[in-house]
Amino acid sequence: MKKVLMVLTNTDHITDEQDTGLWLSEFAEPYVEFKKNGFIVDVASINGGSIPIDPSSVGEEEQPDTWKEAINELNTTLVLSQLNIQEYSGIFLPGGHGTMFDFPDNATLNNTLVHFAENNKIIGAVCHGPAGFVDVKLSTGKWIVDGKRVTGFTNEEEQQTNLDSLMPFLLESKLREQGAYFEKLAAFSDHVVVDENFVTGQNPRSSQSTAEAFVKELNR
Repeated sequence: MKKVLMVLTNTDHITDEQDTGLWLSEFAEPYVEFKKNGFIVDVASINGGSIPIDPSSVGEEEQPDTWKEAINELNTTLVLSQLNIQEYSGIFLPGGHGTMFDFPDNATLNNTLVHFAENNKIIGAVCHGPAGFVDVKLSTGKWIVDGKRVTGFTNEEEQQTNLDSLMPFLLESKLREQGAYFEKLAAFSDHVVVDENFVTGQNPRSSQSTAEAFVKELNR
């Protein structure tokens, strides 16, 4: 039975006035899809423990019953550095603005992604999740996204959130700078890009489609 590792953000604020965290649907929808397809799913974060949820990702309506198991996983995530990454066939990075702060320049996540890339394992990410790819270099010295077709939260989408000025960088711009062929549709369109072992989704609306494409690649 294949094992999937999902890595989440621990960051809970952008400024003292602006809370952030995980965008809930970007985790819950893929988690449900992976479990439905019989995968073992481990949920980790840089620091382990409970995961902050971006308040903007939780509406007034109750969450779907199918999300209950996923939401429960957010109470006690594993510490990424303590895992044996050899056990996993795929890694998936959900987004939320929190990832822009604790995913880049983290040695453990960097080394984890290099392992998956250099062993041709499936790497998935959605929305701001590709922030984990930023500044990651392979053993050859090449950026992990150099020459790869990818997508993620676009500059236009970031500007529409009115949070662009608070970000440490713009994700689309940074991925392009490091050699990625960044592909996008209109703002907040459901859009997925698959290039070899990379599966990426543009925004929250793309979460389910990205998960389905990730499953397809993992089952090849």
